[in-house]
Amino acid sequence: MGDRSAQDINGPHVGSKSPDATDQIEPSSIPNGDSGSALTTRLYKKRWLIVFLFSSYSLSNAYQWIQYGIISNIIMKFYNVDGFAVDWLSMIYMLIYIPFIFPVTWLLDKKGLRTTALVANALNCAGTWIKVASARPHLFWVTMLGQCVTSIAQVFILGMPARLASVWFGRDEVSTACSIGVFGNQMGIAIGFLVPPILVPNVDDVNELAHHIRIMFYISAGVATFIFVLVVIVFQERPEIPPSQAQAQARNMQPDEYSYTASILRLLRNKPFMLLAVSYGLNVGCFYAISTLLNRMIIEHYPGEEVNAGRIGLTIVIAGMAGSLICGIWLDKTKTYKQTTLAVYILSLVGMLVYSFTLNVGHLWVVFITAGVLGFFMTGYLPLGFEFAVELTYPESEGTSSGLLNCSAQIFGIIFTIGQGKIIDMWGTLAGNIFLCIFLLIGTVMTGFIKSDLRRQKANLQTAALEESPTGSMSSVQDYGATACSGPWQQQS
Repeated sequence: MGDRSAQDINGPHVGSKSPDATDQIEPSSIPNGDSGSALTTRLYKKRWLIVFLFSSYSLSNAYQWIQYGIISNIIMKFYNVDGFAVDWLSMIYMLIYIPFIFPVTWLLDKKGLRTTALVANALNCAGTWIKVASARPHLFWVTMLGQCVTSIAQVFILGMPARLASVWFGRDEVSTACSIGVFGNQMGIAIGFLVPPILVPNVDDVNELAHHIRIMFYISAGVATFIFVLVVIVFQERPEIPPSQAQAQARNMQPDEYSYTASILRLLRNKPFMLLAVSYGLNVGCFYAISTLLNRMIIEHYPGEEVNAGRIGLTIVIAGMAGSLICGIWLDKTKTYKQTTLAVYILSLVGMLVYSFTLNVGHLWVVFITAGVLGFFMTGYLPLGFEFAVELTYPESEGTSSGLLNCSAQIFGIIFTIGQGKIIDMWGTLAGNIFLCIFLLIGTVMTGFIKSDLRRQKANLQTAALEESPTGSMSSVQDYGATACSGPWQQQS
């Protein structure tokens, strides 16, 4: 997963290695620009620590996104606000993302992973402590302020999995690593569904309720602080030696060869990518709406089941985490990006239809099963979109393409959450869910029209072929790459 130039690292020494770097591993032949000179690649064990640390602070931030929504009826009662105000505690994550994504992506490109990680954790930690001070009925504005701060932190997190996988992992691991990065976000949402209904029971005494809410806030603040300290101590910008051929090429690109504005414009003119961006936004926007409104949907049909509403949300996300990891491993093995993305999209639509028509059958066990099937495919789609985007846009920055995907998801998430909420109020949950099914159908059709152009795979195949080519000529390598990319697993329309 190659990314552009010096945006990953600090300063102009982007092509340099330490003097003893070549002593650590035998060099492999990687074309350095057009010169054909060899560079070295190496995989470090620390890459797993880095990706799991990223997953940990992504978990902490994602937990806070959903911690209010899953107990929305209790939050409404405690702060004496209406349901729409509580919905905004979730939607603020989506709204904040839209104006901040471009400056944050620029920061990721210019300052790299470590700076972005430090800022994300500082904001996430600050937001949790602001919320600790908001556990009083008249301080809803303070809890909203804390949520705003953590939502800014989210902007520094969502676009990082693809970039982190690119910088630290080999070409046969990037999809799996990206899935692990997304896994942390999903686990945070899962815990956000499960824990708040347990920590904050639906009691009538306001002082007792304030005590329970305060405990919930203190726990999240303590965890966020601990992770922040770990990031300061452990999180590293990049490995000393690049992990893949594409990354080695990217490090040799001069800083002045990259323009952030020009990169954005190229992505906006990339028709396959723009189709993916819209279809990704439709799918993930539906997931955001379902997550935000899940408590209201379950309570309407199963009154008093706040805890089970959280468990159903947990089921959706746990199943989605399994789907994400399986899809990531599948992509690393087969490279069938379009076929897998389209298949998962179709199954997300089927899962949503089944969930919609079984929600009111009166048996919670049925809802658990259908919600799990929906989550496996809908949440499992998240890393597929990231990885497919990187393939379609190589050698553009992964942070930029991921940022645009997430921006699309936030916009549709706000639209769908407000729209579905209003429909549920007027016509009930079935009508609200059918509303989402219509847009999932549109997204499925759009995905079918994406013309697959696996640029990153072609680059990796060409540089790999250089090692095997007896002549070492770039023309023979390009012929080899074109032939390899037209194999049976790449026949994508």
